[in-house]
Amino acid sequence: MHCHNPVCTMEIPEGARKIVLAGNPNVGKSVFFNALTGMYVDVSNFPGTTVDISVGKYQDDVVMDTPGVYGISSFNDEERVARDVILFANVILNVVDAVHLERDLFLTQQIIDMGTPMVIALNMMDEVKRNGLKIDIDLLSKELGVEIIPTTAIKKEGMEEMKAALGRAKAGNQIPEIKALMEKVIDQVDVNAEALLVVEEDENVLERHNLKNQYGNREEIYKLRRNRIDGIIEAVVSTTDQGASFRTKLGRWMLKPITGIPILFLALYLTYQAIGVFVAQTVVGITEEIIMGQYYYDFIMGIMTKIVSETSFIGQLLIGEFGVLTMAPIYLLGLLLPLVVGFYFILSIMEDSGYLPRIAALVDRLLTGLGLNGRAIIPMILGFGCVTMATITTRLLGSKRERFIATMLLGLAIPCSAQLGVIVGLIAPLGGKIVLLYCATIFVVFVLTGTALNKIMPGESTDLLIDLPPLRIPVLSNVLRKTYIKSKMFIMEAGPLFVLGAIVVTVLQYSGALDAIMNTFAPITEGFLKLPKETAQTFIMGIIRRDFGAAGLNDLVSQGLLNPLQTVIALVVITLFVPCIAAIMVIFKERSWQESVLIWIGSFVISFLAGGLLAQFVL
Repeated sequence: MHCHNPVCTMEIPEGARKIVLAGNPNVGKSVFFNALTGMYVDVSNFPGTTVDISVGKYQDDVVMDTPGVYGISSFNDEERVARDVILFANVILNVVDAVHLERDLFLTQQIIDMGTPMVIALNMMDEVKRNGLKIDIDLLSKELGVEIIPTTAIKKEGMEEMKAALGRAKAGNQIPEIKALMEKVIDQVDVNAEALLVVEEDENVLERHNLKNQYGNREEIYKLRRNRIDGIIEAVVSTTDQGASFRTKLGRWMLKPITGIPILFLALYLTYQAIGVFVAQTVVGITEEIIMGQYYYDFIMGIMTKIVSETSFIGQLLIGEFGVLTMAPIYLLGLLLPLVVGFYFILSIMEDSGYLPRIAALVDRLLTGLGLNGRAIIPMILGFGCVTMATITTRLLGSKRERFIATMLLGLAIPCSAQLGVIVGLIAPLGGKIVLLYCATIFVVFVLTGTALNKIMPGESTDLLIDLPPLRIPVLSNVLRKTYIKSKMFIMEAGPLFVLGAIVVTVLQYSGALDAIMNTFAPITEGFLKLPKETAQTFIMGIIRRDFGAAGLNDLVSQGLLNPLQTVIALVVITLFVPCIAAIMVIFKERSWQESVLIWIGSFVISFLAGGLLAQFVL
């Protein structure tokens, strides 16, 4: 049979076995490769790619290293190279991180399903004890059906045992259902291992053999493999506090409700103190009121009043109440930027420390009641940065049902960092009771909406599958770099929209259309919400950009038109109100137009209903 694999073009000595190293990224494969090959290594470009591959000799055999991958497929050059080399291996040395078996064994089982003889090097065994883990290696070997050598590569422990085991490599225990699928296509491929990739819908392999995707069962196969690995992990891995480091113990405390919830509340309290108190009051007091509100405002007005009249249309457009050169930069740079920088700084610390995925595991049971799983906490938290970006990340959720619920809740009850900045700036000085009233209202709406959607929509939530990295102290340079990049992206995105918003509102105001809209909505604004009719203009501004509308409330508060309770009502409505134009566009792109319209109208109705009911209750 003709060989379609680029490996066939490589010069392999006759009779030599191809020993291939495979594993996830950063598991220490290079140490094993060097232990086998010594200095006799050839590094060359793999045919048809930009990926370099290392080839050496061990005794009479050829040793080939592969790029670190999480699975064998065709999603990028690294995976394609790893796939092609692994497909034509005679023996696989699978290097596995002993601390992250739940992640690494997915690739292990995929190679076993190919039927290729293999040996597993269970590396980083020195970290197992420090992480409070205990692994039954004999049972793990029995479950997988291959020999497992415990190693600590950097200390050269287990390396001689690993070399000796290569001569005893054997095929492992394939999953019977997957093997049955492979047997249907095994006579249509070059090597048996390719049959697995055919039934896993690997487009590249299907194209090589001119096969149609009629055997595809990727989702079913992945689920079978994941369930098998989860069962093995449950049987062979146990936890112990003996020898565990404090970081390991702390990581476990974060996952248990009895300790994890207090830790979460402590983290949120510290976040509030950092952003809501220090940044929102002290820093913003300097940047908005002094630097931008006095020095910049006096400077720009001193120049522009000599050029244009303040009462003319151009004057209103440039330096009026909603001026492009006055309100837009003052709010953008003086009010929002410090708050956004503060938020991204805290978020980056949570990401780099490994705390974010632990929050996901902690809240999994709660979100299941809303039709989601703990993984949905990731787009929810990202939503506090940018709802537009978070809407895109709902793709990581397991079903269409979950993606719709998450998108609805994002658009409804999650304020983006810029909007949150204005909200915090307005509400923090009003006292703890007002802050609690606002948070409780949004939380109740969030829970009721999610629960209702979970009851109405067909289907069930998928299970949470997430990798828990070890807790670590964040590297300040990484945190600062992330904060800078994300804050810069905010300015580049928000700047043009703020200018657009200033122009639109000024045109509406100058033409009298703003008054007409306010009068039209007066029965709702003044009657049901019990707010001054001027509040309607902030809702209009919020459609352009959510934080732009919230920023408009700042003027009403400074003018004394809103008391503390009215401020809370207005903030509830502006938070729950329809997403900004950018988020709406992404929602229409990610969801069907029917779902998108439902989300848009639903947000509109729920926001006014929640604000009105709150008004009847507190006023």
